[in-house]
Amino acid sequence: MKYEPVKLFDESEYSYSMAFGFRPDVVPYIHENDTVRPCVLVVPGGGYAMVAPSEGELVADRFYEAGYQTFVLTYSTNLFCAEPLRELPLRELARAIRLIRARAGEYRVNPGRLVLCGFSAGAHLCGSVCVHWEDAEDTNPAYKDISARPDAAILSYPVITSGEHAHQDSFRHLLGQDIYDRQDGEARELLDYWSLEKHVTDKTPPVFLWQTITDELVPVENSLLMAGALQEHGVPHALHLFSYGRHGLSLADDRWAEHRYGDSHCANIMGYLVNAVRSGELPLPEETKKAFEDLSHMSLENMPKDEPSEEVRVWPELALTWLDRMLNGKGD
Repeated sequence: MKYEPVKLFDESEYSYSMAFGFRPDVVPYIHENDTVRPCVLVVPGGGYAMVAPSEGELVADRFYEAGYQTFVLTYSTNLFCAEPLRELPLRELARAIRLIRARAGEYRVNPGRLVLCGFSAGAHLCGSVCVHWEDAEDTNPAYKDISARPDAAILSYPVITSGEHAHQDSFRHLLGQDIYDRQDGEARELLDYWSLEKHVTDKTPPVFLWQTITDELVPVENSLLMAGALQEHGVPHALHLFSYGRHGLSLADDRWAEHRYGDSHCANIMGYLVNAVRSGELPLPEETKKAFEDLSHMSLENMPKDEPSEEVRVWPELALTWLDRMLNGKGD
């Protein structure tokens, strides 16, 4: 059963100059019976520039069908590289984790069985809370004493490193357009902090990684670097590399290939930007404005269909088998 979106912050708690009325939220998908279940919080990608609907509800549905309570996060993004996000998405994901645990009774969730499932930059966000969860403090009395550490994470074609094999656009949207041009100490410190493989410890939760070797946007070395760091620190993990496939495969099944993504609520953040551009609240150069309007009017119906991948589409089954082992205390 799908619930209405739940805002993560009161208006007084949330501030971002490029929000234009947007506030981050989660959409819960909760079974109607009284069984207490583990949960999966889905975090779509989009390069920290948007939130991709192709990695939202259809992924939540897959884990829901497997018996989990599920949630989809819509978090702040920075399409025009106008103001760096920095720790804002991390704070939002940490709040989502705390909110779910705080409402575990209402959602019939086992608070000690909370799994993140992120894609691309959304996987970077999930990985960030896996390694920096102790930094993601919350001053709200309702949440400040609730842990933001997930119990496990699935990182799908993840952005991990800010170094040689970085997907630089993700870090430009997160940290600022000039982050790779600056030579100052602050830039180097920021890039180091958000290069996740450098911050894995023995406290990092178990991680399931998957990616295609031919990924054309995020080099496969990102997954390899993360797996190496997890191995070095003795963190239970799995790494599945598939021989072929482009970036952004999501479930890689027929529903994904036919663009039957379900509810595209997580893409509604674009509507706030559209309204801001049309009202003049967000002034843009004419060329940028036209490109943005063309993007905002794109229809899935007019886009060419994708091809499902028989090889890659097995990843949810592999992840579910692994999660059963991790969440039942057999991963040590």
